[in-house]
Amino acid sequence: MPIESLVPAYTLPAENRRVILKNRPAGIPQPTDFALDESAVPQPADLELLVRNIYLSVDPAQRGWAVGGANYIPAAPLGGPMAALAVGVIVKSRHQDFREGSFVYGWFGWQDYAVVGPEKVLTRIGIPRVKLSAYAGILGINGITAYLALQMFGRLTQHETVLVTTAAGAVGSTVGQLVRSAGCRAIGLTGSDDKVARCTGRFGYDAAYNYRTADIAAVLADIGAIDVFFDSIGGDVLDLALRQMNVGGRIIQCGTASIASWTPPPLGLRNEREVLTRRLSWHGFVIFDHTGKFDEAVRSLEAKIIAGDLVYDEDIEIGMDEAASAIERIYRGENQGKKLMFIG
Repeated sequence: MPIESLVPAYTLPAENRRVILKNRPAGIPQPTDFALDESAVPQPADLELLVRNIYLSVDPAQRGWAVGGANYIPAAPLGGPMAALAVGVIVKSRHQDFREGSFVYGWFGWQDYAVVGPEKVLTRIGIPRVKLSAYAGILGINGITAYLALQMFGRLTQHETVLVTTAAGAVGSTVGQLVRSAGCRAIGLTGSDDKVARCTGRFGYDAAYNYRTADIAAVLADIGAIDVFFDSIGGDVLDLALRQMNVGGRIIQCGTASIASWTPPPLGLRNEREVLTRRLSWHGFVIFDHTGKFDEAVRSLEAKIIAGDLVYDEDIEIGMDEAASAIERIYRGENQGKKLMFIG
């Protein structure tokens, strides 16, 4: 496809708009924790790049990056742009391995421009083969999480039953399709009747349920033994699902979105006995532990999209004005697909 159909028109602003983290949030970041400002466009030093962001990503993990205490990346600094992933174009390069005009995905923050070293680049897109926005979602950490977590820890064999939380989200919708393509039964839990319909009608789930209205204990009993649980929410649903796991089952823990705060730690059921007697494998999965596998995952998922074997939804807003409330809204489940901001 011609690149003009894959990359939207973008500008090169004379100032650098930034979404600043003002306060360390207590739980889910609120609009009052952010401010919008403008500064001069930064300039790269030797071995650095100036990236003009085009799509800014909104991710549930930003709660941890804003609050601090995540053990896989430093806390977002107060007074600086909110830590975020983004897709952009290199407008100035002072590094011989990076060409101006190439597209990249990485740690560029919620701002128009970012000066970064090569270590901040997660994917060197070059010339996109599919829509540029996809590289911030299904070809970014969301789709790569689904692909690598299933490959490394799901260890699927045909006819197994896989339960997925946030099943209509950017990660879960990819998980469901990959599970079905592996010849397994995909069961989704999601937060609205509309998302239930999208899970079964668009993303290939065998069945899906609204966890806000369904009797989850009864649903899980009807499903029967679960071989793999791909979980992004934790909490009560996790406690129930553990008690439906098959012997030798695998749990992939990708998030804990149902827990509003970990200070003090919430109390729940003791699950050690379930892990022991069911001989469960329970793996925490943090995508940034596996950056060396990103290129492999992107190429595989890209090929599936081009072949028409993988679909995805995006929820794209225009401009930065809504950034302050964007994280809060995804925790309320208001997004209809991968949440992005186009700032071209």
